[in-house]
Amino acid sequence: MPHLKVKPFDTSILDKEREKSSLVTFRATALNSIDEVWGVELGGEEFLLQYKPESKGAALLKYDKVTRPLKVNLLKEALGKVAAALDMEIVSSNIAMSATKPALSSEYFKKIEDFENIAYPKEKIAVEVGFGSGRHLLHQAKKNPDTLYIGLEIHTPSAQQVLKQIELQGLDNIWVVNYDARLFLEMLPSNSCEQIFVHFPVPWDKKPHRRVISPSFLEESMRVLCKEGRLELRTDSDNYFWYALETFFGESVPKTHVEVRKNEALEVTSKYEARWLRQEKDIYDVYVKCLTHSDPRALEIDFNFYGVKYSEGIEEKLSKEAMVFDGFFVHFERLFKIGDEQLLIKCAFGSFDRPEHKYILMGREGCRYFASVPVKTTVNYQAHQKMKTIFLEGDLSV
Repeated sequence: MPHLKVKPFDTSILDKEREKSSLVTFRATALNSIDEVWGVELGGEEFLLQYKPESKGAALLKYDKVTRPLKVNLLKEALGKVAAALDMEIVSSNIAMSATKPALSSEYFKKIEDFENIAYPKEKIAVEVGFGSGRHLLHQAKKNPDTLYIGLEIHTPSAQQVLKQIELQGLDNIWVVNYDARLFLEMLPSNSCEQIFVHFPVPWDKKPHRRVISPSFLEESMRVLCKEGRLELRTDSDNYFWYALETFFGESVPKTHVEVRKNEALEVTSKYEARWLRQEKDIYDVYVKCLTHSDPRALEIDFNFYGVKYSEGIEEKLSKEAMVFDGFFVHFERLFKIGDEQLLIKCAFGSFDRPEHKYILMGREGCRYFASVPVKTTVNYQAHQKMKTIFLEGDLSV
């Protein structure tokens, strides 16, 4: 990814240059280290550049992972313009502009943020969780062109491979989402899905809390499934099968119809399934049919920090350790000062397995996320409310 190695210089001149140009909006210095981050505004986007002095008389100027924009060339342009404005002495560079598309740049790749306000091109929707090689996902999409298939996969190379196949096979009814299914379902409207496929999920026998199937996942699945819609679990794990049955027949489960089949052949077989069949392993299918119509999801999420402002000394009071609460956590990872009256907080929060990483910019005039708000999930909202309470009530070491 783009970066520059430059000769170290007095970065305080950046404050003077900032008065002449709107490119760099602030310079934030880390507490307890010599690192800095610089706020940049370019091409209608806000993001951060990191300045890290190194040994052997050089410093590294690079993008910040949390705030980086999708367009790589925008990062390269920002690095080049900042270096030129500050007359930096460049030791090495890899910011030559490229005409190639960045990874996951296909129109069929969707970020989870896109689903906050998105138009669905098909009346029918189906979801596949952890599509792996994509054989089943691609097969279903070709077989049912009237249905939009949303494939969820946290393994980026697998997502990239399926995006290539979508283009090669000329399909227009697949969206690929590189995100955790347990949080993604919250973004879908109630009664919007025909099917949810969970084929051969990781058993996580030693870490069962990481399993996709859970009471909360089942609850969300039944909400987004239309009446008569179906959640389909396929697994070769005896432990997972029995665990899933226990979950599907739990006391709080809404009205459903559960069907179990064993060693049923499908129209398409993954390479892993083929291997297990050769080993004569049993394969279980569990179908959970939704029998009710769900009310629309009515959760109102507002990520504003109303009333929160910077107060002198707050940076000394914030907990350095991760704070664990019921179902979520908050961790103020790094703190940066901007002059005497602003604080930039790098934080992680929300889900234990798929945490949100953000910066919070706090000043005398107010407080906001930099440069974008979190994904609108229940767990992120709970963490946001806790952080707001911490800032407002001064209970900073909970």
